[in-house]
Amino acid sequence: MSYDAIVKNGRWFDGAGSASAIRHLGIRDGRVAAVSAEPLDEGGCPRVVDAAGKWVMPGMVDIHTHYDVEVLQGPELTESVRHGITTVLLGSCSLSTVHAGATDAGDLFGRVEAIPRTHVIRAVADAKTWTSAREYVAALEALPLGPNIAAFIGHSDIRAAQMGLDRSTRKDIKPTPAELAAMEAKLTEALDAGFVGMSSQQLLFDKLDGEVCRSRTLPSTYATTRERRRLNSILRRRGRALQGGPDVARPQSLVAMAASSLGLFRKPLKVSLLSAADIKAIPAVVHIFPLIARVLNALGGDFRWQHLPVPFEVYSDGIDLPVFEEFGSGAAALDLSNQIDARQALLADESYRRQFRKDYDKKYGPRVWHRDFFDAEIVSCPDKTVIGKTFGQVGVDRGGVHPVDAFLDLVVEHGTKVRWRTTISNHRPEVLDRLAADPGVQLGFSDAGAHLRNMAFYNFGLRFLRRVRDAERAGRPFLSLEQAVHRLTGELADWYGLDTGHIREGDHADLVVIDPAHLDDSLDDYAECPIPLFDNLSRMVNRNDDAVSAVFVGGEYVFGGGEPAPVLGARRTGRFVRAAGHASTVSTTGRAL
Repeated sequence: MSYDAIVKNGRWFDGAGSASAIRHLGIRDGRVAAVSAEPLDEGGCPRVVDAAGKWVMPGMVDIHTHYDVEVLQGPELTESVRHGITTVLLGSCSLSTVHAGATDAGDLFGRVEAIPRTHVIRAVADAKTWTSAREYVAALEALPLGPNIAAFIGHSDIRAAQMGLDRSTRKDIKPTPAELAAMEAKLTEALDAGFVGMSSQQLLFDKLDGEVCRSRTLPSTYATTRERRRLNSILRRRGRALQGGPDVARPQSLVAMAASSLGLFRKPLKVSLLSAADIKAIPAVVHIFPLIARVLNALGGDFRWQHLPVPFEVYSDGIDLPVFEEFGSGAAALDLSNQIDARQALLADESYRRQFRKDYDKKYGPRVWHRDFFDAEIVSCPDKTVIGKTFGQVGVDRGGVHPVDAFLDLVVEHGTKVRWRTTISNHRPEVLDRLAADPGVQLGFSDAGAHLRNMAFYNFGLRFLRRVRDAERAGRPFLSLEQAVHRLTGELADWYGLDTGHIREGDHADLVVIDPAHLDDSLDDYAECPIPLFDNLSRMVNRNDDAVSAVFVGGEYVFGGGEPAPVLGARRTGRFVRAAGHASTVSTTGRAL
């Protein structure tokens, strides 16, 4: 019996949490054809991977990405694949490119996700041939996908498409009955096409780009309770998921979105909210996230928090960082990001600085950024004397200048050439361990494909496995390795209804071979990677190519040892993964056949 590929001698994890064991895997026709304790016949097999001393596990599932734009022009998505991610979910945070035209997509994605607006417009304009979710899926399946793709439909996408971007972002305008019915039809059609659910947003510091609606919040934030309930009821009936972003400044939005999961006298709604984090600015809040999940799920809900299981370290070029959107003076500066001279004049203005200092010194109330320039290290600047210092220390060195003024002085003088970093959450390892083991938490929230200069979480899964392995070695395990693999793979796939995340006999052969000897500190190393699709904009990443020995998608070897295989990007290895229960066809009455 011949195989297309064999992975032998590795420590095999099935993705279901079962005990690991040394096994030999045979791959044929895109699936795992054999999982054997005995060596397999290698005769006629064109690819044999010896995984002795290594881990063989399902490819990881990334549940929160913004690859909606990049996938259209670079469908191989190499930066995720190289880190062992074999399935990514698009359409997060109410944003998708299913219905939005090119200009609207640029306005929706450009500022909030820090993807240059001109590139968004160009990518969507060049690629868009579809007018419906079904046609969108067909267009994706015609691309040479590297990893598997699953998707949410974005609430902002369908709302803007139905009402127009201007009308959909006005407080005094509500959708007409016909417009609301059309939104429901768009959602239903997406679910029929196999989308995992809908993403929604209530966070008010996510702002639009462009000229017409610039600095308004996303269309989803303008929806009434009635509109949300009607769309949620469709998800509830179909057993699909709602991904939501509550507004941290309005706890009532968090309560409402979380409570929508409850069934009581109706079917529970799967709800996954952003995000459980150990926020430096509000350290006590970390205790609330697990409590909310336990209470809701005990009452019959199906609720999860999304969680990035690594330190949330962010970088910024000057003032171009989304966390500044959360207070007035910061948002005012970002509003002028396309008017550099005007922005520089604003940053130098004393009345503006007074307001910025007032916002900075306000230490109470919900926020994401800790607003501490003594916890913000300068990593690059034309003035070499400040590199390695914090803005706070620069202020001290300059005779007691307020940290805000020290920051603004450098930005006025050097603009985006001042590069700095800070960690805004997930800084305490013991708290990270507690969250990662909590059943009310889903591991993800990488934001891959967005914030290209600000965040680098493409390899979060590898860094998480390193922490689990190290804790086990130190005699203080918080999860077994089998449980950790399950949390990154099968648990996520099963909750979202996706046929992936396991490598048992008969499963799709989406798998990764990891060398645990190279799960070391180099996983944290900073690197820059130019993106040809975006005029060589430098993407901030973490790289350790020795950790991933081999990646297979659909039974095809696509990456290993730091090099993509010739097949990656040349032809399709990934597939559009439809949620369980999707309608392959729909009758004229609207019923699934």
